[in-house]
Amino acid sequence: MSNEANAAAPDAAPTPPDAAEAHVPDEPRRDFLIKLSLGLGGVAALAVGVPVVSAVLAPLLQKNPQAWRKVGTLTDFPVGSTHLVKFENADPVAWSGVSSESAAWLRRDSETTFTAFSVNCSHLGCPVRWEQGAGLFMCPCHGGIYYKDGSVAAGPPPQGLTQYKIRVNGPHDVELLTAPIPITNITS
Repeated sequence: MSNEANAAAPDAAPTPPDAAEAHVPDEPRRDFLIKLSLGLGGVAALAVGVPVVSAVLAPLLQKNPQAWRKVGTLTDFPVGSTHLVKFENADPVAWSGVSSESAAWLRRDSETTFTAFSVNCSHLGCPVRWEQGAGLFMCPCHGGIYYKDGSVAAGPPPQGLTQYKIRVNGPHDVELLTAPIPITNITS
């Protein structure tokens, strides 16, 4: 009887399942959490990526506005004189207020020829001033000096002053072609 009992006992008693088979995870829940994680990761990547990509591509795709601005008449500028003229930026926005105004140094070289330069030093954008006695543009911030043709005479500026295009419109109006002017040359 003991032989029969020993032989029948293992078959009669249920065997415990393997530990791996005992805990079967909930597959739909796991799939949901994986998809949720991927979705949230994608949203986070878009939140970071869209501004970065638009900041890189915007300057390449954006057209710079240009506009002719009247800065005076022929009688306002005697031959050989240099004057500070003010005008509205080419791309002002409604909230810009006083900052929508810009300026340039305008010199009348002859009866028909004018030269105009940005007032901003090409080193770090400080406003340059015209020194009539010396015949030079001087930057008070870091000692940049420019000749009357806008080229660098001394100091740290990496290039000359930015030059504006000028025209005489009609019989007497002097106009500058304004556009967004780079203030500094920090990219080179």
